[in-house]
Amino acid sequence: MEALEAETVSPDLEPTRDAIFEEIGAVQFPELMMEVDSHTRFSSALLGHEPSPWEELLAVYAALLARGTDMSPTDMALMIPQISTLAISDRMALLENSAALRLANDGCVAFTLRHPITRTWGEGTMVSADSMSLEATRHLFSARQDPRRGRETIGIYAHKLDQWPLIYDQPIVLIRRQSGTAIEGMLRQRTGEALERIAVDTHGFTFFGMGLSKGLGFDLCPRLRGIKRQLPVPRGTRVPDILEPVVTRDVSMVNIRAGWDGFVRLVASVDAGTLSVVLALDRFGSESRADPIHKCGSVMGQLLLTLFLCDFVSKDEFRRELLRILDRGESTHRLLRASYAGNIPAHRGRRPEELIAISGSLTLLSNITIAWMTLHMQHVINRWKKEAGRHIDPELLRHIGPARSEGVNFRGKLDFPVHQYQDRLLSNRARNLGQAIL
Repeated sequence: MEALEAETVSPDLEPTRDAIFEEIGAVQFPELMMEVDSHTRFSSALLGHEPSPWEELLAVYAALLARGTDMSPTDMALMIPQISTLAISDRMALLENSAALRLANDGCVAFTLRHPITRTWGEGTMVSADSMSLEATRHLFSARQDPRRGRETIGIYAHKLDQWPLIYDQPIVLIRRQSGTAIEGMLRQRTGEALERIAVDTHGFTFFGMGLSKGLGFDLCPRLRGIKRQLPVPRGTRVPDILEPVVTRDVSMVNIRAGWDGFVRLVASVDAGTLSVVLALDRFGSESRADPIHKCGSVMGQLLLTLFLCDFVSKDEFRRELLRILDRGESTHRLLRASYAGNIPAHRGRRPEELIAISGSLTLLSNITIAWMTLHMQHVINRWKKEAGRHIDPELLRHIGPARSEGVNFRGKLDFPVHQYQDRLLSNRARNLGQAIL
C-alpha cells in the first residue's frame, strides 16, 4: 500500500497552538495537582475518606509521586520537608489498592470529558491500546528484555480514549501476545459507555482475539506490520473481478457451526467477569488448533479481518483516523516518561500489587496533567471568545492536544499551596488547624 498523503494543515495551526500554551504558561506540579484535586477529589478516592489533617493530604500526594515516578520515599521527604519518610511509606502501601486507584483515575477522566473542547478531539467511541516499557532490574520476576531498547523492562499497557485521557491501565509481561490484554482493558474500563472500536498494533492482534472482541460487542482494529495479500472468504463465495487476485476461498463455515455453542458460552463467561480475557486467549492460543471453540473463533476472526482490510484499504479517512489515534498513544508515552524517567528497583516491583500501584499511579499523574491542560485550554478559548470575539476553528483544535509536559516542573522542592485549596479539600477541623499552623 502507498503511504497516505500528509493532511493539509492550516498555517494558523502552529501560531494558535503556541499562543494557547503561552497564555497558559508554566506551572509547578504541586499547584497543578491541588487544582485538579479540588475539582475531582482524587485524594479522597485514594484515602477512602476526606483528608482530615493537612499532613494526611500532603502524605498521599507524596506517596502518589513516589509510586508514579522513580523517586524513593526518602527523596520525596527531602522535596516535601513537612512529611516524614515513614508517613510517605505508609501511604505508598495504601496505593496498592487497585480499586482506589481506578476510582481516582475515573474521576479525572470524567472531569476532563466535561469540557467542550474534548469533542473536537474525538467522538468518544474509539480507543487505542499499546504498551510502554519501563526499565527495571533483571532481578524482578516480571522483567523481560525489550528487543528494541536492549534492556530489562516491565510493560505498562494503557487504553487511551480518542478524546485523550487514559481510561484503563495494567502492568504486563513483555514478549507476549497482547490481544487478551487489549480486550480485557476494553471490557473492564468504566468511563467509555459507547465504545465501538479499539485500535492496536500487530502485537495486539490474533484471529481468535478478533472474533472474541466482536462477540463482546466491539471491533478490534489492528495496524498490521505486514498486510497479507490474500483475503480469506467462505468457500464458494462470489466476489467482484477486481478482488479475485487477492481472495482465497479456504474458510469453512462448518467450523463455525461446530464450535458455536462453546464459543457463545466462552463469550458469556468473559462478559460476566467469571473468566479473564487473558486466560481465555492463553487457553485458546495456537496450540489449541484442534479445539472446536478455537476453530470457530479463528474462522470468525478471519472473516472479520477481511471486512476490516476492505475498509482499511478503500477508506482513506478511516485509515487516517486509526493511525492518528495510535500516534496519540505514542505521544502520551512521552508524558508518561516525563514522570517516570528512571527504572524500577528490585525492592519496589517484586509483588503484583506493587506493579499495579506503579502502573495506576503513573496513569493517574498523566491523567491529572491532561485534565489540568484541558481545563486551562478551555479557559483560554472561552476568554478569547468573550473578550476579543475570537473564534477558533474546531479543525485547528483537533490537532492541539493536552498531553504536554512542557511548562510543567515535575522536580525540585515541592511547595503545595494548601491554604488556597483547603476549603475544598479538607474537613472543617483540618481547615481550622491548618490555618493555625500555616
